[in-house]
Amino acid sequence: MPQENVEVVRAAYRAWNAGDMEALGELMDPDIVMRTPEGWPEPGPFVGREAVIRVFEQWSETFDTYETEPIGDITEAADRVVVRQVWHGAGRGPEAHLESTLVFTLREGKISYQEFFWEHAKALDTMGLKE
Repeated sequence: MPQENVEVVRAAYRAWNAGDMEALGELMDPDIVMRTPEGWPEPGPFVGREAVIRVFEQWSETFDTYETEPIGDITEAADRVVVRQVWHGAGRGPEAHLESTLVFTLREGKISYQEFFWEHAKALDTMGLKE
């Protein structure tokens, strides 16, 4: 099952980068919970597929172009997948390059929980792993 979870997360990145919110939503559990990182302007948590997609649409509308790419290895353990990533946005105001780490929890092939961390080590710690 863990490798299948990694493939779901990879599909989520492809959908995000393509701007395909419908495909992204199909990868989410209807009751998904998303937590943004400490200090983020919209603190959340965001509960439910519609709420999460609405936030993603707001983020994507902030820039003319945007892309998120994993950096380093994607780590999986049981029902969780951790991805260190960099998000690039350009087109309105200064360009943005934000590095963060996401921990995804999957249930029955769907993303049920997603949490952002500024510190990669802290994300790994939530999974009981070390760098």
